[in-house]
Amino acid sequence: MDKVVASAARAVADIPDGATLAVGGFGLCGIPSALIAALAAAGPTDLRVVSNNCGVDDWGLGLLLGLGRISRATSSYVGENKEFARRYLTGELEVELTPQGTLAERLRAGGCGIPAFYTPAGAGTQVEEGGLPWRYAADGTVAVASPPKEVRDFGGVRHLLEEAITADFALVRAAVADRHGNCAFHAAARNFNPLCAMAGRITLVEAERIVEPGELPPDAVHLPGVYVDRVVTADPTDKRVERRTVRTAHATSDREN
Repeated sequence: MDKVVASAARAVADIPDGATLAVGGFGLCGIPSALIAALAAAGPTDLRVVSNNCGVDDWGLGLLLGLGRISRATSSYVGENKEFARRYLTGELEVELTPQGTLAERLRAGGCGIPAFYTPAGAGTQVEEGGLPWRYAADGTVAVASPPKEVRDFGGVRHLLEEAITADFALVRAAVADRHGNCAFHAAARNFNPLCAMAGRITLVEAERIVEPGELPPDAVHLPGVYVDRVVTADPTDKRVERRTVRTAHATSDREN
């Protein structure tokens, strides 16, 4: 089955208001920027996103956030986005912070049909007890707090029950995809993109290169096409550096010469 569609705009056209999205990316690696830009242009609101991070202020999910389209975020790292912090602290955004490994496993479990699992991460902390502020009220009080989690002992160690995550749609970026939707990811972009793809009921992939079926060796496939519904072409140069660090230029001494 040929899953390639003509444009990112067509791929996201049926995403409605209030949809839950699992969005790939690790830092700024592997962000589905073409699909996010098309979604920003399409205009759905009240989106509930699940993503390792929420982009930066002017790129990635930060575009949707700046437009006020995101109402809830389930993430593990949000420290590079000032608008995210502002909206959270003023009560405009509900935020569920989740340990990174737990988030990855919740997505994987959702894709595998496992409803929940136990993990020691967060045991003995407020994650277990509940009461973490998910949403603030306008006056700074906590409007929505996290619930307590079920606890069980395994081998003398406390474990918390974590529920799996599934999403209405998944938006991911691959380095290579074939027309059947089989995908390969490059380096750190592989961290969350396959997991998000598995968790989506409808999965949209933007690929930097699209090849014919059979050109992608079976051993190179990181995500089987059975998880993918639509494939679009992405600009391979549309990438950002999250934090650029350089040394200060200095004059070369005679000794260095």
